[in-house]
Amino acid sequence: MSVHHIATLRTAMVPRSTITSKVALVCGGVAFLAVMAQISLPIPGSPVPVTGQTLAVLLLGAAYGANLGATTLFAYLSIGVAGAPIFAQGTHGWSRVYGATGGYLVGMVITSYLVGYLAERKWDQRIATVIPTMILGNVMTFSLGLIWLHQYTGQGWAWTFSAGLSPFILGEVIKIAIASTALPSVWRFVSKR
Repeated sequence: MSVHHIATLRTAMVPRSTITSKVALVCGGVAFLAVMAQISLPIPGSPVPVTGQTLAVLLLGAAYGANLGATTLFAYLSIGVAGAPIFAQGTHGWSRVYGATGGYLVGMVITSYLVGYLAERKWDQRIATVIPTMILGNVMTFSLGLIWLHQYTGQGWAWTFSAGLSPFILGEVIKIAIASTALPSVWRFVSKR
């Protein structure tokens, strides 16, 4: 079977031909993000907790594609700002997006688009390309997060890196490993169908 005859992950799992199916995917993605955000560990001395959100963003971007992935992340932020307690540690409100963690949250929207864009070009189907895709996604999230954290707190760059990056490196390596191995496995399953 040629590559052109293999269904994409996005259409094989749930067809997205109708508004109803797109809304269902967005709602499911928001729920997944909300659950993953509650997997949260505070870091002493840092306003930024370790959460499962970055793993969720990588998986949703790859599974949903650029536009639907970014739409899902934007919906998640909008619902949280509106008052639903779906951000890390059950928090909500504009202060979470505007505050110290705002850059990470905004970065996740861009990350979902970037990962989705590359997945639409089949970068999520092989380990050799999926790992760089996930790394690029995390670089986007953490770049915006660190710049925002630095500006918001007024702290020096050494503090910003020690509070906003260093405690997260091991966890992000594990999340990239999970996402990078999960997607090609799903592709092998889809291609056999």
